[in-house]
Amino acid sequence: MNKDQVTKIICDNGVVPVIRADSKEQAIRISEACLEGGINSLEITFTVPKAHKVLEYLADRYINEDIAIGAGTVMDSETARIAILSGASFIVSPYLNESTIKLCNRYQIASLPGVMSIKEVVQAMELGVDIMKLFPGEVQGTDMIKAIKGPIPQAKIMPTGGVSLENISDWINSGAVAVGIGGSLTSSSKVNDFQTITDLSRQFVQKVQEAKKELIKL
Repeated sequence: MNKDQVTKIICDNGVVPVIRADSKEQAIRISEACLEGGINSLEITFTVPKAHKVLEYLADRYINEDIAIGAGTVMDSETARIAILSGASFIVSPYLNESTIKLCNRYQIASLPGVMSIKEVVQAMELGVDIMKLFPGEVQGTDMIKAIKGPIPQAKIMPTGGVSLENISDWINSGAVAVGIGGSLTSSSKVNDFQTITDLSRQFVQKVQEAKKELIKL
């Protein structure tokens, strides 16, 4: 799967769960619950113990399916290389790190670094970034995306942080191509309730698809 296909999967489905867990096993169960609910891209953060093993497992299991397995909380190019060798098809960073982006481009892996300003958006685009992660989303808000998309309509923005079922339509309406979702989707895993994650996954995907259809009508 090349980087253009990965970007398309993320944008078409519109939901990227940010998976944090206390163990490899818990991360896999959260991932499978999300997939069962219709989400087809996953961000396995490197805060998960043995995150590279989670990536290896998921990448091998879903190798023949249109599912994008990515790595998150990638702080440097060294970690990005480990993730790529473990099967990650996209790399998410909390900030704009040039060496990580260059490494992703070298191996034709989709890169999604964090940005917080117009300047960083332009820098990211000049470096060949695929999707820019507006982070933290709850601090920036939907107005930030509107502000970016005004002068730079071609920018692909994915907010992460502060996204919920109640406001997800607002994020899409503001111009987000996708959203990153953490605790509001996965928190029930703390009590080993994975069915709720599956149910919420369906609702998040449905909300995104409905919002995108409404935009087409405008």
